[in-house]
Amino acid sequence: MARTRKITADEILDAAERVILRVGAAGISIDAVAQEAGISKSRVVYDHKSKSALLEALIDRRLNAEEQRVRASVQSNSDTSHPELFGRIAVAEKAPDDTDKAVCLAISAAVSSEEKLHDRMREWTRKDLADIGKGARPKAALIAYLALTGFCCTEYFNLYQWETESRLAILDSIREIYTTSPDET
Repeated sequence: MARTRKITADEILDAAERVILRVGAAGISIDAVAQEAGISKSRVVYDHKSKSALLEALIDRRLNAEEQRVRASVQSNSDTSHPELFGRIAVAEKAPDDTDKAVCLAISAAVSSEEKLHDRMREWTRKDLADIGKGARPKAALIAYLALTGFCCTEYFNLYQWETESRLAILDSIREIYTTSPDET
């Protein structure tokens, strides 16, 4: 008698990312993820009740991983004039890979039609903005953060891929936005 294959929740989400990478956000389905993971559709449904819940779990995993990367980078930049900002800039030094871009596009597609997912992204953005506002010179930090966000969006939405040298020069310029902005009163 064949043994049932044991698979973790993370392996199901890994399979979902592979499906998104291969066929895009529109092609993700419970069936496609189950087939990719080599498990039954009922197992995916048991863990993630619906396609929306599967996408929500994928978004949560991605956001949690990003929050951990940012927290570690903020800690590594604790000796800078604005650790929250400079930590996020340091994270952006690594270009997103194809999976990062595909998942970002899938998240965007899901957010446009799923209010719960949209709320999750709004909350993440509110928290990010609050963290940026905590440090010295919050107005300069906000302007630099918005420049950083725009820069990152060009790559995550696969609109443009910066060469490494250009990437680092742009990120240095974003740091300069903060350091050279006039003092706030």
